[in-house]
Amino acid sequence: MQQGPLHAHRLIGQNPGMRLYLASFRLGPHHERLRRLAGGGRRTALIPNAVEHVPTEDRIVGLRRDVDELEATGLEVTLLDLREPGAVDRLADFDIVWVRGGNVFVLRRALADTGADSRLINLLERDVVVYGGYSAGPCVLGPDLTALRRVDDLDAVAEPITDGLGLLDRPFVPHVRSPAHPESAGCDAVAADYQTRGQAHWALRDGQVLIIDGDEMTLL
Repeated sequence: MQQGPLHAHRLIGQNPGMRLYLASFRLGPHHERLRRLAGGGRRTALIPNAVEHVPTEDRIVGLRRDVDELEATGLEVTLLDLREPGAVDRLADFDIVWVRGGNVFVLRRALADTGADSRLINLLERDVVVYGGYSAGPCVLGPDLTALRRVDDLDAVAEPITDGLGLLDRPFVPHVRSPAHPESAGCDAVAADYQTRGQAHWALRDGQVLIIDGDEMTLL
């Protein structure tokens, strides 16, 4: 994993309260750290938009699993589809915004179409919510998403966006060296390409979590 000096203007120094829980796959074994980031807050918005292109039955099964995992830790979970009227305005009502995995380009398009991208950036910079999630959820925070077309279909949406939200100063690559995951080989290739080009990036195996609490960063 390339680490190098951190220089993101949003992450370090200017935004000492930003709180991120970024997992490779699902909630992971460190869920107590998510609860710690949120303090006593339990209200959690589960954002499903990275799988809005998935057949309904498969989508329901995956979302039910996510809800069950989050609720098992004591969180109060509300499914919040960003495309529903008023959904983006409700983001500030929650303690945790949990953005599940799926297709990062589908997720990025939904964030842009609804204005949730700028709203989330504002809420995080003001330390109003914790941002948590896995796979596409953390990936979308990076500066550029282009390399992820190796694993996610760029043509799953019309007019795809390849710029990330820029809240991380380097790309986030999940599922590396995780042979149980079907995207592991593709993610290994993405990480290897970054390594060859000397591009700093976060490369996480399934079970690992990157935690950012102000200017403190921990990889578990």
